[in-house]
Amino acid sequence: MAIILNLETATTNCSVSIAENGKLIALKEYNSADYSHAEQLHLFIESALRDANLSLANIEAIAVSKGPGSYTGLRIGVSAAKGLCYALDIPLIAISTLKSMAYQAKGEPIDFIIPVLDARRMEVYSCVFDTHLNELRPTKAELIDAYSFEAYSSQGTVLLLGSGAEKCKEPLKSKPNIKYRTALIPSAKDMVSLSFKKFKENNFENVAYFEPYYLKDFMLQKKL
Repeated sequence: MAIILNLETATTNCSVSIAENGKLIALKEYNSADYSHAEQLHLFIESALRDANLSLANIEAIAVSKGPGSYTGLRIGVSAAKGLCYALDIPLIAISTLKSMAYQAKGEPIDFIIPVLDARRMEVYSCVFDTHLNELRPTKAELIDAYSFEAYSSQGTVLLLGSGAEKCKEPLKSKPNIKYRTALIPSAKDMVSLSFKKFKENNFENVAYFEPYYLKDFMLQKKL
């Protein structure tokens, strides 16, 4: 039996799920542009445990969304996950934020799934998968222009999903086989199958040295 606590804080959605043997048994999340993670994450963990009629002592592993995404959100999620792993002496599992997003479109009648998270200006974080979630191109930060993802849109139907999809619409408006799902957000419920698979494979992180996958350096935004 494997009871895994999943934490997703890479974007505006503060999301916590608990799964048993790869099946969701509790979910608590709230999507706020104000990034409520610091105030809500531990409260959501407690709430999810109550809903599942479990205690922290029942948890056998912690899975955390590793990024890319919000610098502050990732720090909060990873710090909480590492603290719990140390305290409970249980393993840490890292899940790609973009892969868990792609999971929401797994098996759909399209050729390529491309999760895109909003970065700065016309930039996005993206990764390319087929409909079986095989990674075809690794994660990178890229500027969007009229030629973005052309290697895939020229071969078949592409689904762009996530917060970065909206800014892609205008530059890619001449590509009719690109579809968009702009409202999709990362959620701990979509980490369930991925974290259980890694648990069965004993695919764990070094708790002491694990760091979020920021992809780009943190830049402090100053008000004019």
